[in-house]
Amino acid sequence: MADAFEDEMERVVTIDEYIKEVEAEELEADLVLGGDEGKECTYANGYMKRQAIFSCLTCVPQGNAGVCTACSLTCHDGHEMVELWTKRKFRCDCGNAKFIDFTCKLTSDKDSENIDNKYNHNFKGSYCTCGRPYPDPEAEEQVEMIQCCICEDWFHEDHLGLNSVNEIPRDEEGEPIYEDFICQKCAPTFTFLKHYPSSIMSRPVLENAPQATDTNPNVTVNGSAPEANSSTDPKPDSNSKGKEPMNDEDAKCKLGKDINEIFSGSEIPGTMFLSKKWREALCRCETCSTYYAKSGVEYLIDKEDTIAEYEKMAKEKRMEKLQQQEGAEMNFLNKLDHVQKIEVLSAISDMKDELRNFLASKQDSADPSRPITSDDVRGIFDNLRKKKQRLL
Repeated sequence: MADAFEDEMERVVTIDEYIKEVEAEELEADLVLGGDEGKECTYANGYMKRQAIFSCLTCVPQGNAGVCTACSLTCHDGHEMVELWTKRKFRCDCGNAKFIDFTCKLTSDKDSENIDNKYNHNFKGSYCTCGRPYPDPEAEEQVEMIQCCICEDWFHEDHLGLNSVNEIPRDEEGEPIYEDFICQKCAPTFTFLKHYPSSIMSRPVLENAPQATDTNPNVTVNGSAPEANSSTDPKPDSNSKGKEPMNDEDAKCKLGKDINEIFSGSEIPGTMFLSKKWREALCRCETCSTYYAKSGVEYLIDKEDTIAEYEKMAKEKRMEKLQQQEGAEMNFLNKLDHVQKIEVLSAISDMKDELRNFLASKQDSADPSRPITSDDVRGIFDNLRKKKQRLL
């Protein structure tokens, strides 16, 4: 009975722990949303390279429409929503012909259809080859899924077509050491990756040493790069944002063979795990670039397509927002005269002292695990009010 009672007890955390948890949750949300505060519909931005997308099953139960963060909050509040994390080259559908009589509250003038948008079964709330929802109400334990960097579907680790989940590249602590994953369905388009040095593929730690000798010395990953990949990254030109400009080395094919002639029907690759910075090793010659475009994967040589770049942008926006908040606080204080500043800072100090005293008394009490009640909070403010009255 004692064990059962302990399981039902509410977890006790300190104020510092609570603040850290809130900040971690805010950061996680910012990373998913790309720093989008959800105030404006992104439709005017066209097919964005990457953004957070949601599917509203209340409005479009067929699951063939997606809306941006702002529309999910403003137009679809209270609806049955599916969070899709991020999608590339997507334009907000909210209020178009797929929504029948529903009109977007933020941007009403929209085309009837976004013909370049791509949809999969994720928009219906199902994932993986098994088509199960996430979280799965029938599962005893929610199993982590990983996302294919090409089709952007999510897969359970035991549904990747591997002989064992131990083939998934992880370090000694079980953490993934690969950057991207390509599923079995998408892999045939990338047969040419097998012709790059073996270092472009990520393997489990036990399989990493030693590896076969690379057959193509012109490409390196996670090591010393040839002149074309010098430590000084070339700046993108104004006509190709996110892409490195073509130079003499880029004009030379790193594969040393025609990428269009590599694939053969007997050579069907399975699931692929790619190592860190593998995209930097991809050939950017005219023939290979044309192949990427023809296959619809030209985004692979666009640095801004990567999740790492997306999250970097989100962190920069978050830092800028925090600095603006700090600036607003300083501007508020600077507008006050000396006496008013002292009063504000003194009130903040009194609040900190009162909270500190309350937490100390609670820790020393006979029952430190007792939950904080509304009476406790009122008591804190009553003490502050009494202190102010004594000073007056």
